[in-house]
Amino acid sequence: MNAIIHDRGLLGLIVVLLIVVSCSRNSGQPARADRSSPQSGGPISAPQHLSREGETSLRGWIESGQLSDLRWPDFSDYRVHVSNFYGPTGYALAWVRNGRATPQAVAITQVLAQADDKGLRAEDYDASRWPDRMARLDSVKSKGAAISDGDLAKFDLALTVCVMRYISDLHIGKVNPKTFHFGLDIEGKKYSLPDFLRQRLISVDAESVKAVLDAVEPAFEGYRRTQKALQTYQDLAKKDDGGQLPVPRKPVKPGDTYPGVARLVRLLRLVGDLPTEAAVNSDQEIYEGALVDAVKRFQLRHGLDPSGRIGADTVKELNVPLSRRAEQLRLTLERWRWVPHDFARPPIIVNIPEFLLRGWNQQQHAEVQMRVVVGKAYHHKTPVFFNQMRYVIFRPYWNVPAGILHSEMIPKIEKDPGYLSREDLEVVDGKEQVVTASTVGSDVLERLRSGQLAIRQRPGPKNSLGLVKFLFPNEYNVYMHGTPATELFEKSRRDFSHGCIRVQDPVGLAVWVLHDMPEWTQDRIIAAMNGDHPVQVNLARPIPVLIVYGTAVVPEDGEVHFFEDIYGYDAELEAVLAKGYPYPG
Repeated sequence: MNAIIHDRGLLGLIVVLLIVVSCSRNSGQPARADRSSPQSGGPISAPQHLSREGETSLRGWIESGQLSDLRWPDFSDYRVHVSNFYGPTGYALAWVRNGRATPQAVAITQVLAQADDKGLRAEDYDASRWPDRMARLDSVKSKGAAISDGDLAKFDLALTVCVMRYISDLHIGKVNPKTFHFGLDIEGKKYSLPDFLRQRLISVDAESVKAVLDAVEPAFEGYRRTQKALQTYQDLAKKDDGGQLPVPRKPVKPGDTYPGVARLVRLLRLVGDLPTEAAVNSDQEIYEGALVDAVKRFQLRHGLDPSGRIGADTVKELNVPLSRRAEQLRLTLERWRWVPHDFARPPIIVNIPEFLLRGWNQQQHAEVQMRVVVGKAYHHKTPVFFNQMRYVIFRPYWNVPAGILHSEMIPKIEKDPGYLSREDLEVVDGKEQVVTASTVGSDVLERLRSGQLAIRQRPGPKNSLGLVKFLFPNEYNVYMHGTPATELFEKSRRDFSHGCIRVQDPVGLAVWVLHDMPEWTQDRIIAAMNGDHPVQVNLARPIPVLIVYGTAVVPEDGEVHFFEDIYGYDAELEAVLAKGYPYPG
């Protein structure tokens, strides 16, 4: 009897061992305990391993950097990140448990579906494909069937690639600004994407996923205002009938008849320039009253002279589709992501298409704001870059650049012997010793042509730099300065320089720049600007200077402004974005 009981116990132990071995073979890996239910939304503690065949498929897709299931199948630019994500876990699944998508995976796909509101494109992250993919997993599971490890691996890899793309795009932009030869460096801002996914997404509750992903965005108030404006203009574009205004043969003045009045009223009410309560009779087609004020407001928001007259330039801006305005906001958001996400101290920011400079404080409010003149759209564009302002020079010399010397000054000297003295110019050698400040002989002219000599302009009211220049040493040799040509600041379009930035209020800017050096009062600054010789002031702390390019701007009052793409950079960025992944890095 004891022998029989012993044999039965041994038989039972053998059966248990066979079941364990069978389960292990079916999984392709030793059996592992999954300590977190996929329905709990809690952190996932045990990955789901693939069979040998499934792992081989996953490895193959990763090594090739291609997955046909994706909207953009080529993920070769993320291949190393993806490999470093799966490799340490033996190519276990990250987003699937027991044949179903984890709560974290579901939460991620819900975020991806809202990517348009962030200024991205939801379809770039397969937004419309995720519901069907998850429904298929659920359908197979509910029928008690087994979905293939290959299909599970495809689902898992597709989500890994999409969320990596989303995080990177939202954090540093889709396109590297170096592609456009901009002096902005995004390398220092890059995440370790494998670590980010493991530490911040897989390991958190599903309810926290959206907050984690939102936190990768730039923390600028201007960025958030631009994002809100994008959502508004996306909605407005759906409501607009898309009508076009007729171009008048001559500018329409207040009191004139204009056949586009009805369309003008509809459009300006829609975008908020014409208050809803304003009484306007559009049936009579008379351009008058509140409608004139609305046009002036529209003109101000679009970088036009707010004359109230409807000319060709105003009609051109009025006829831009609102969907195009949304695209301008989207492109501006992309560029926001390129800039440094934090500064050692509040920066000076110059926006080229807006022709405006702002000096910020710690609360991200503009403490100083002024008009600027930037480089000409053809041949003399002001570069986009980031650097540090380190010193200010009052009563500066202007060292004439070689390009201006050869293309403009030498021809003038040849034609006019008195040109140098009249313009306060002098010829100097390599040691800055004056060779002549009046007549230029043929030998001096030849040495100017060969580069042995140079020309500079003496400090004073005629100096092209005005009475002060602000230096942030950079590879482009661009700086800010005053100017004697103050009449240019009254123009609505102000691209007249050779690349440097002329400021409307040099005294005001100097006061702001030197505000943490109390010995430099406004009176002392003005005295230095009108003194007898150049004075260099080294800043106690460098000030970040950011030269940017945005054709859509949302200031602190929330009013949306649009500007002309004077350098064609919007068109260039759109062309690159339209090609899809992989983007140039």
